[in-house]
Amino acid sequence: MTIIEEISEYLQKGRAKNVKALVQQALDEGIDAKTILDEGLLSGMMTVGARFKRNEVFVPEVLVAARAMNAGMAILEPRLVEIGNEPVGRAVIGTVKGDLHDIGKNLVALMLKGAGFEVCDLGVDVEPEAYLAKAEEIGADIIGMSALLTTTMPGMKNLIDLLEEKGLRDKYIVMIGGAPVNESFAQEIGADYYTPDAASAAETARDAVMNRRSHAS
Repeated sequence: MTIIEEISEYLQKGRAKNVKALVQQALDEGIDAKTILDEGLLSGMMTVGARFKRNEVFVPEVLVAARAMNAGMAILEPRLVEIGNEPVGRAVIGTVKGDLHDIGKNLVALMLKGAGFEVCDLGVDVEPEAYLAKAEEIGADIIGMSALLTTTMPGMKNLIDLLEEKGLRDKYIVMIGGAPVNESFAQEIGADYYTPDAASAAETARDAVMNRRSHAS
């Protein structure tokens, strides 16, 4: 097994110390930082995401894998900054105004990071204006909204209306999710994507950004 494969394996098992040591070793051996990121850390996290989607692992395993990924990233990040590594895309996410639930949203943030996104998590009870301000500030590709209460779901439409009003609707890929949310609600309010779980959200986000770039070029 190569050192890159070992990084991926240990990450999937949530062994943060091993991941950290192996990332350092790989760098010392002159392995390209981008290769360590893509084929070691991100590949391992995407595997965890796929297994989570198939109910083969659960939230606690995802969280320990994410902790191992963060341990590896702490070693890798300075090197990636040096070489000017660009993330796959940038995402602003949060739970909508009036809603204080964050477990699902936190998992989406982890999975997006695992898919190579730079993620700005605004937390819970987020006003439409706050999403938009942060998206504009960081040059986001994606705005992701979560709701766990039917009473707060209209907050999702409020953001889409605000984007329309400002003439910015086409600038952002708008994704929504949460227990009471479904595909027909997404279509009704004009969101781009609804995803049922965190792993699907990361895959969909990645595909959406790649598609948009290929059409733009």
